[in-house]
Amino acid sequence: MRVAYLGAAALLAITIAGATPALADVKAGVDAWSRGDFDKAVAEWRGPAIAGDADAQFNMGQAYKLGRGVATDPAQAIEWFRKAAVQGHAQAEDNYALMLFQEGRKADAVPWLEKSVTRDEKRTELVLGTMLFNGDAVKKDWVRAYALVSRSSRQGLAQASQTLAQMDQYISAEQRQKGTELASKIESDGHARRLAAASTPSRTAPLELPAAPPTKVATKTAPGASYPPPARPVEKVAHVAPKETKPKVKETVAATGGNWRIQLGAFRDEANARALWGKVGGKTGGHVAYAKAGGVTRLQATGFASRAAAQAACGKAGVPCVVVGQ
Repeated sequence: MRVAYLGAAALLAITIAGATPALADVKAGVDAWSRGDFDKAVAEWRGPAIAGDADAQFNMGQAYKLGRGVATDPAQAIEWFRKAAVQGHAQAEDNYALMLFQEGRKADAVPWLEKSVTRDEKRTELVLGTMLFNGDAVKKDWVRAYALVSRSSRQGLAQASQTLAQMDQYISAEQRQKGTELASKIESDGHARRLAAASTPSRTAPLELPAAPPTKVATKTAPGASYPPPARPVEKVAHVAPKETKPKVKETVAATGGNWRIQLGAFRDEANARALWGKVGGKTGGHVAYAKAGGVTRLQATGFASRAAAQAACGKAGVPCVVVGQ
């Protein structure tokens, strides 16, 4: 099975570092950008960018990616992001990794994705996590995949929550538990790295830009990169988290007619288990049981008289299912 790469836009603000008076052209460009004067912004940034200023190089990458002040040119955007990334510009590393992936250069993207996820960056966590789950340009690792996508989801990325729901259909309870523990470590390590970075004196002073609505441009930022769509079609798996959270069929835990059970999935969020039962439970002919195992809820249908009856119920469910015995 494969988890689909989700291509819905997820515009995120990307911080533009500030400039000293000696780099006034960079600040002037930021001011022009915030006013919507993209031609002037690019004109101000081009000289410092050619001279090697990482902030200006990152801004030029944004301009070429978004087609503002210049014609849209992914190749130019990638090159400017690369120039800034090799100088350690964090946001450029993020965007360089994402654009390499978007252009289908997944193997080239991996080392930059790895650098980015060490800072607990939610977009790159989703991309690398999905690659690890599918074994796409990297060795398959479901535990780390679950950890990275969990961190992305916890930071509010809707696509990550959808991907996590897909993973929940296939990953075992043991793998899920290990992934959850690793996600906590990633969060802790990322927090420590951000604290260390904040304590390191910057060569530039922060630019003060007008605040803007969260969906557009945030304070001290230029517009961010969209989450990349897939470079090629990938196999999709069923989405298991419909809006309704209450089951559509009557729930009883006590089994009647037999002691055989089937398992329809194991979920970190019990609401997802209830939602799936509401969708497919009536097809099984069994009674629902929500079996707790640590932090996981196992969705089971009970009351089957024989293994053959349980297997037949699995076939009717229409979702991955296993007979778990008496």
